[in-house]
Order: sequence, then structure tokens, then C-alpha cells
Amino acid sequence: MCIVCLCTYFHAKAVVYVAEKDVLEKTLEAYNDVFADIVNGLLFQGAQVVKEDALTDAQPFSMYKADGKVHEQIRDISKFWITEGGLDCSDSSVGITGNRDRNRDRRRRKWRHGGKNKKESGIRVRLSCFGFENQSDYDKDMPIRVIGYDGASYRAQLSGKCRKERYPVVTLVLYFGYEPWGKSRSLYDVIDIPERLKPYVSDYQINVFEIAHLPEAVVEYFHSDFKIVVDYFVNSRTNSDYRPSNPAPFQHVDELLALMSVVTHDSRFVESLYEEGEKPKDMCEVLDRAEARGQVLGEKIGQARGEKIGQAQGIFLANLSGIKNVMREVKCSAQRAMDILQISDQDRPKYLSRL
Repeated sequence: MCIVCLCTYFHAKAVVYVAEKDVLEKTLEAYNDVFADIVNGLLFQGAQVVKEDALTDAQPFSMYKADGKVHEQIRDISKFWITEGGLDCSDSSVGITGNRDRNRDRRRRKWRHGGKNKKESGIRVRLSCFGFENQSDYDKDMPIRVIGYDGASYRAQLSGKCRKERYPVVTLVLYFGYEPWGKSRSLYDVIDIPERLKPYVSDYQINVFEIAHLPEAVVEYFHSDFKIVVDYFVNSRTNSDYRPSNPAPFQHVDELLALMSVVTHDSRFVESLYEEGEKPKDMCEVLDRAEARGQVLGEKIGQARGEKIGQAQGIFLANLSGIKNVMREVKCSAQRAMDILQISDQDRPKYLSRL
């Protein structure tokens, strides 16, 4: 089997993950336990402020018009943080008819003014909307992109069922590159503003978290599968041969390894899902399997190269013997013998060195 075919065989099933990159990098973070863990770890020093059962999915799609055309923008992940005591507008049991709106307002007023049992009303309120944006590479225009996402979320609060609710929108940019994030952390970093206009142009800061550069203490803030991701990036940045000494067991194995393959551009993680037998249980097992596959692949490639080298050596010896025979039978020079045998000019020096 040729070398190209061997490499293709070992990577063929992982190609689908490259094609579905945008989907795969979101699946792990879409789990409420992981989403809440990321928010608590990065924003609240690990305190369990946001509970996983207090999260509901938000619409990641929004539209904007530019150059006379309507365009779609899509967040990576977006969820509402809700609490008992107000209306969650994603609740389909509450309609938008006038009567239901009035009933909703009465229930809300009752709770705000000390209703006896706020849970009996079945009303929830949105405390915030959180959005994640995954970045494997630096994007200097990230502040403008985040403004677009956040602006769409704020604009949605002015219409529809949620027109009387107001809540903050918080976007976390999760950067998985090993090189430090560049300068772009605010609108002022992206655009050129004349000094006289600066007092009238609002700056917009974005929240960029450089996962590979987080302090070791921050790694301990996480408790979900995302801790495995953070631990790998933090340690492999300074030690390419890093192996966790006390690996935590996977909770969402498929989604975790898919995310790792996407953000590291390394198919070894996802390839372990396609091997026969049980799926890997922790990161050490993933790396052990990757090393074993690499050894087998290396041996196969070495064998193929050896066969190719053997064939070339056989051709060389056959031609060398032919040159000698022609020289002896025709009584001619080596150059003339090589002319007869049609030996190329570039190959002739290596034959002459053996004559």
C-alpha cells in the first residue's frame, strides 16, 4: 500500500469533523453543566453563581441589512440565565394576546409587591443573556463582531413578547490559540478615530479569555469536562509532551474530543472514537492510543519506503550490470554504454562512481 493511501486510510473518517467544524466546536459547550461551569469559572472565580438548571437556550440567529441585502449572523452558543419570579419569554405556554399580557403583568406585579408564593405563578425572569464565541485564531475585527451579536440581542428586547423586559448581554470570547491574543479588545483598538471625535464615540470592550494562558489557579475553578480542555491547553503550551498525572474521567466523551480536534487542529483526538472497543475514558487513554496509532503508521510507512528504496536499488544494480556487459561485449566506453541503455544524464554520475 502506498504512503499516501496509508495516510488517507488513517484520517478518512476524521474528514467529516473538518467539514462540520462550526457545529462540532459548539456541542460540548451547549450542555448546561459545561456552559454554567465556563461562566462560573471565568466570571465568578469558580463560585456556583449560575446553576445549570437556570439556563435556557437562546436564539443564536439574527439578521442585519447591509449593502441593500439582508444578512444572517450566528452566535456560537447563546443561553438565557433565568430565575423564578418573572417571565421567561421562551416559555411557549404564555402567549402574546392582550389578555395573557395583562395576566402576565398582574402576576409580575403581585410578585414584585410581595406575593405569598412566587413559584405558584410559574413566572421566571431573565437575569442575563450569555453568549460564547470560540476562536482558534486571532481576529482583529472581533470587537465589531461582538457589537453585532450584542446589539441584536438588545434590539430583540424592544419587540415581541419581551418588549417590557430589560437584561444585560454578556459575550465571552474563548480563544484557544497558543500565541497571545492581539491588540483588539475594544472598538477603539479597531477603528481610527479623529481626536476631536473621540469624546462622542462610545468605546466597546470585549471579554477575551486566552484559555492556554490562564493561571494554574484558574484551572481549579472548573469542574466539568471543560476543565480537561483548559488543563490540556494551559500545560501543553509550555510542554508539548504533557500528559495529565491524574486525568479526570470524561463526561461527554464524543463532544469533548470533537471540540479538542477542532480547536487544536489535531485529528488524533477524534480518531480515537473510531477505534474498535470501548471509547477512551480519559485524556491519558486518548494520548496512549494516539501514540500506538502513530507507531503502527510509522512502521507501515517505513515498510513502504523500504520497499520503494529496495525497488530503486534493484533497478540501479540491474542498470550497472547492463552497462558493464555492454562495455565488455561492444568494447565501448561507459558513456557510450549508457547512451545505448538510455541512462539519463542526471543518473550517470552515480553509475560512473561504481565503474
